[in-house]
Amino acid sequence: MQAALQIASIIISVVLIIIILLQVKGSGLGDLLGGSSDSGVTRTRRGLEKTLYQITIGLAFIFLLVSVLSVYYTRA
Repeated sequence: MQAALQIASIIISVVLIIIILLQVKGSGLGDLLGGSSDSGVTRTRRGLEKTLYQITIGLAFIFLLVSVLSVYYTRA
C-alpha cells in the first residue's frame, strides 16, 4: 500500500507541475511571482483557462489526501 501511495504521489505531483506551468505560460515572470502588469485589473477565467484552474484545485486536494494517507500508513 505504501508503494502505491508513493507512486500516486509522484504521478500527481508531476501532472500538477505541468498544469501549473501551462497556466502561467501566457504571463510574465512578474505575474508568476505575485506581481501584476495589469496594475490592479482582474480578468475572468474562461474556457480552457478555467478548466485548468479547476483541475489544479482538484489535483491539489487529491495530492493532499494522498499525502495524509501516506503518513497514516507509515505510522500504522
